[in-house]
Amino acid sequence: MTSYTTRHAPSAFTTPASTALFRRLTWEGTVPIEVRVDPKELPANSDRGLECYYLQAARVSYLPLIVPEIRRFLTDVVFDDAAARALKEEDWWFEADDGALLKWHWPIGLIYDYHTIASSIRPAAPSQQAAPLRLTLHLASPPTDKLLLSPSAEACKQAFMGQMKEADFLRWGNTKRMTGLRKAEQDGLWEGIKEHNFDEYWRVAAKVTPTTAASRSYSPPPPSATGSLHTRPPSADPGSSGQPDKDGAFNVRSVPVRIYLPDGPVLQDLVPPMLDDGIVHTLAHFLYTHLPLLFPPPGASTVGHRELAYPLVQGVPVPGEAEMAWLGACMAGADGWVNVCVGLVRDSPRF
Repeated sequence: MTSYTTRHAPSAFTTPASTALFRRLTWEGTVPIEVRVDPKELPANSDRGLECYYLQAARVSYLPLIVPEIRRFLTDVVFDDAAARALKEEDWWFEADDGALLKWHWPIGLIYDYHTIASSIRPAAPSQQAAPLRLTLHLASPPTDKLLLSPSAEACKQAFMGQMKEADFLRWGNTKRMTGLRKAEQDGLWEGIKEHNFDEYWRVAAKVTPTTAASRSYSPPPPSATGSLHTRPPSADPGSSGQPDKDGAFNVRSVPVRIYLPDGPVLQDLVPPMLDDGIVHTLAHFLYTHLPLLFPPPGASTVGHRELAYPLVQGVPVPGEAEMAWLGACMAGADGWVNVCVGLVRDSPRF
């Protein structure tokens, strides 16, 4: 048995309280952003020494939701009254420092992580200061032929709800949980993101997502020296008296996961929490299956092996033994998706 299947499953000891803790940690994640107005588009009489604005944006938020804060800064500090009144937010659009258009419908955290892997920047250690995402704000002439949707909060909300429904279908095989929500509840999901209110968002999201990261409703005793909870769901343990959690992470049909590569396509496939042979599906197996040239087989010897790539989930380098079911329950974005950004190690002999 490989090293990824002989260790006990971390999620087997996950309680509802610890699941909520990891969800809150994911929710509270932020990224630094630097917004600089295109100097060629600054109105006359603007204070050109203050056209740059810094903010710490929530990972679960979206670019249209930070526009009001940026506008307040520009109105109060940079533009004169006449220029401020002439501003039309529907004409605003963002560009990365490498000239790439930014996708309004992507969560800010995903935009930051994608920029990280595309720029060959390894994520900063916890003790280091993360580099800000540098954006150029254009005030006119949006390239509507290249933007996938209008840069408005309402269009972003519709895209968000679409992602939630797609994730719901992948998890349970239908969208009954999402379509069964009242309109006020669906609106509450978006309001929770707009107001960055964890409790308001999860009051509704808990009805459509796994209840816990474990397959039982309470923590089981530690496994025996010869047993391995990686070979079956904890609820299948014959020595267990617990009842399976029918809405737990191991009972979903598939974990909503996407792989993002630098300058490459977005990969998506069905990701069951358990493999056909009863082994818990880990990130190492998932990445090897889809990107075998970048990631070694689970359990393969690393002696003499040079790292070729690394995975980021919510800005965190994730170890290969992480379980896909646990990631889906604890580290998915507010839209329900686990976004795995794969960065390349450029000094590898293959590149």
